[in-house]
Amino acid sequence: MTTKNIMIVGVGGQGTLLTSRILGGIITKAGYDVKLSEVHGMAQRGGSVVTFVRYGDAVAEPIVEEGQADVLIAFERLEALRYAHFLKKDGVIIVNDQRIDPITVVTGAAQYPENIIETLKKEHNVVAVDAMAEAKKLGNAKIFNTIIIGVAAKRMDFDKKQWLEVIENTVPPKTIELNKAAFEAGYALV
Repeated sequence: MTTKNIMIVGVGGQGTLLTSRILGGIITKAGYDVKLSEVHGMAQRGGSVVTFVRYGDAVAEPIVEEGQADVLIAFERLEALRYAHFLKKDGVIIVNDQRIDPITVVTGAAQYPENIIETLKKEHNVVAVDAMAEAKKLGNAKIFNTIIIGVAAKRMDFDKKQWLEVIENTVPPKTIELNKAAFEAGYALV
């Protein structure tokens, strides 16, 4: 198998690290070599967080180069725009249609770009979902990232049952059923 590259991007506190652990778990369960690399940019203060996930028969390094990502999972619109140049021509962006103003916008030093999803769709295959709204329907906004995992799972070659097993073994025990429901909701969205 040729190496597959996934990027997970978001803002500190959105669950990018848990998402990378779930992805690493499903990939390992399928028998592939997997490398993860996490980059924290002021994550505690709402800064950008990037996680690279590379897998295949044998993976030498964890970093995804520009133009090489098969899947870009973005937990926020601006983060999708910021990292879209990492996507392959035939790759897909899965984006949570949510706005979180970075500190430069909050302080008035910059403006939040308009029409981000539409701009991305001009050059990329984009799947945009309002995962936060779906999470609120399930009663817990914190599980929006697991909804995004469900959406992404439809574009990956792993069995749904395996995803649910990995989620069960990765999330905190008291949140297992809620996270499984969130995955199912995301899986059903596309």
